[in-house]
Amino acid sequence: MDISLRPEDIAFRDEVRRFAADALPESIRRKQAAGIHLDKADIVRWHRILYEKGWVAPNWPAEYGGAGFSPLQRHIFERETARAGAPWVLPFGVQMVGPVIMAFGGPEQKARFLPRILSCDDVWCQGYSEPGAGSDLASLRTRAVRDGDHYVVNGQKTWTSYAHWADMIFCLVRTSSEGKPQEGISFLLIDMKSPGVTVNPIVTIGGRHEVNDVFFDDVRVPVANRVGEENKGWTYAKYLLRFERAGSAEVGVQKRQVARLRDIARAERVDGGPLIEDRRFREKLADLEIQLATIDYTEMRVLAAESIGAEPGPEVSMLKLRGTEIQQRISELLLEAIGGAANPYVPEALSDGWNEEPIGAAHAAGIAPHYFDWRKASIYAGSNEIQKNIMTKMVLGL
Repeated sequence: MDISLRPEDIAFRDEVRRFAADALPESIRRKQAAGIHLDKADIVRWHRILYEKGWVAPNWPAEYGGAGFSPLQRHIFERETARAGAPWVLPFGVQMVGPVIMAFGGPEQKARFLPRILSCDDVWCQGYSEPGAGSDLASLRTRAVRDGDHYVVNGQKTWTSYAHWADMIFCLVRTSSEGKPQEGISFLLIDMKSPGVTVNPIVTIGGRHEVNDVFFDDVRVPVANRVGEENKGWTYAKYLLRFERAGSAEVGVQKRQVARLRDIARAERVDGGPLIEDRRFREKLADLEIQLATIDYTEMRVLAAESIGAEPGPEVSMLKLRGTEIQQRISELLLEAIGGAANPYVPEALSDGWNEEPIGAAHAAGIAPHYFDWRKASIYAGSNEIQKNIMTKMVLGL
């Protein structure tokens, strides 16, 4: 595959590279390099820097305030900002619900919600998974009953990322029990400040508070906040998941992590020379880089198809499956490389200002929590087993 860039693409790449170098706050860059938690203020700050530049929504058309990038420009932008150590823009507004509102929402919903997503005046979270309804999402039981101009919502969502930061949540709710389970689901936009919404934190094995339980007790939601038709939410959910899965591989971020891994492996160890001198470790590293290259090429094939108007196919599931497996493999090798210097059970180790002395070429504090955290990668956005089923059906016709 010819992936050489045209002169105009090189010029755009250089523009993004200069912007990232100049605009990314040093405090955020430092936290990213050391594996330290970013707080909400960091995430919002970077979002608004991109918003002022007009680049916060690379995947949105210009008519809705997006950057209007071509697929290749979007690819370059994501790679260069990742290379610079920039954090991701929270995907729930820009990457997920925004495209759904553009495709299926009414004029009033577009005018009300899209500008606030772009400016980060509203932070969003996703209400899909429930206890007993994760990969089998059609089994969800959160119910919305029509009461005049409102729905009354009762139920629970779980593993809700950043619900404790969010102003809004987009939810799949059951509005009918007739027919197939998928046929009775609707897509609602719910204000997190509504009476009856409760958020309880879930601290993961990595020591981080990212996910939450969200409870709905007689929460009244205007019918005007339903996207599209009642009982057609499964269609909109599948549309949204294509965007979530396409971004799951995070190739640019993983390339930065591999560079970090190389730096650690080159450092002198207390009990011997640099790990990079170990032949078996070099073989593991080479195998990892080969696998990452295959994902890189698959992403380029998806971009090539998108550039001629083709709909995403089974490649999206391939990216999600292999991309998350590679992320987990990188975290395993990072833990192997840092060895006993890792600190898995010290919560303060993930806070800014703790253990500022680097070990070797990188800070060690976040390595073990990073390893534990990435165990979840093969589950979210549809488990990897589900992706195998999708590929079997779409590729083999079984």
